[in-house]
Amino acid sequence: MSETEEAVSHREWARFWESASGFWLGLGAWRIWLLCASLVVIVGLQLYVQFRLNYWNRDFFDALENRSAGRLRMQALLLVPLCAASVTLAVASVWGRMTVQRNWREWLTEHLIKYWMEDRRYVNLARIQGDQQIPEYRIAEDARIATDAPIDFALGLVSSLLTAIIFIQILWNVGGGATLPILGYGIWIPGYLVIGVTIYSGIVTIAMIVVGSPLTRVIQIKNQAEAELITAAHLLREVGEGGAPKEQETEVGRGLALALQRTLAQWRRLCRQLMRTTLVSQGNALLAPVMGLVLCSPKFLAGTMSLGELTQAAAAFTFVQGSFNWLVDNYGRVADWMSSLERVGGLLLLLDQIDHGVSSAARKEIPAVVGSVKPL
Repeated sequence: MSETEEAVSHREWARFWESASGFWLGLGAWRIWLLCASLVVIVGLQLYVQFRLNYWNRDFFDALENRSAGRLRMQALLLVPLCAASVTLAVASVWGRMTVQRNWREWLTEHLIKYWMEDRRYVNLARIQGDQQIPEYRIAEDARIATDAPIDFALGLVSSLLTAIIFIQILWNVGGGATLPILGYGIWIPGYLVIGVTIYSGIVTIAMIVVGSPLTRVIQIKNQAEAELITAAHLLREVGEGGAPKEQETEVGRGLALALQRTLAQWRRLCRQLMRTTLVSQGNALLAPVMGLVLCSPKFLAGTMSLGELTQAAAAFTFVQGSFNWLVDNYGRVADWMSSLERVGGLLLLLDQIDHGVSSAARKEIPAVVGSVKPL
């Protein structure tokens, strides 16, 4: 990305948050903040259930290894309330998360429509040529993604942080230290599973950043091509309904065919980019569970770790690795969100430009209208 493109992106980001933050600062915002606090509590309870399931996993396999029928029955009975709690919390999390997303999307969409229609800005916008056209797509689709994703990301990051804190302790306590032969010497490494998961996660994250860096720009161009295809189809319909001169039918038809070709070309480009990121993410999904077992197997074979401890440590390794590699698992969504955020911000900047009658190079931003949050 050039310095000019980066500067434009920064202005679009700033303009988006200038408007979108009004949802969190309005008179009724306390309801949303209260719901968000409840979601954090739910995340904590979900992790506690996962923590108990991790120990259940150890106790179950230890009972299986010892062929203890009584302990197996006890673990089977304990599994019922743990599963019930996990399902209940998951359902509550979905309701709370989607309620916040729906309310934020409603607020931002109404704000965009109002700003677009005020002083007949939509008329002036329709006369401007360039890639800032097609506000309908940005208001409908990009505004949805721009408000959905941050809620998911925030909850995901909170969950990842708490997961790392909780399950690193299990890795440290269950895995303990190990003596590794390095250059002919036996070197004692305390908490070797924690060190192993940190190194592994760092390698995978760096690989994803290197491979996936162009993804945001590719998605942005693809979304623009999709919007142009919709507009070209609308023009053809207007010709058929008599809203445009009949003589333009051939020209509009060629424009529709060209828009389709551009859209398909961008989809091919996106496909190639997603193939690269999938190579990293899918490889990580396959290797991470195995890596935990591989690191634990020497202690199990030496008799210093039970079968239950082996499965417990391997599961904890997967949880910690997943929390460390949050970016790897969400890289595609982050890129999609950044693209939509920039497109909504670009629309707001263009409307500002129309309002002030200045060029894009000298356009000034105006404060957005900040309303109050509606009841849930």
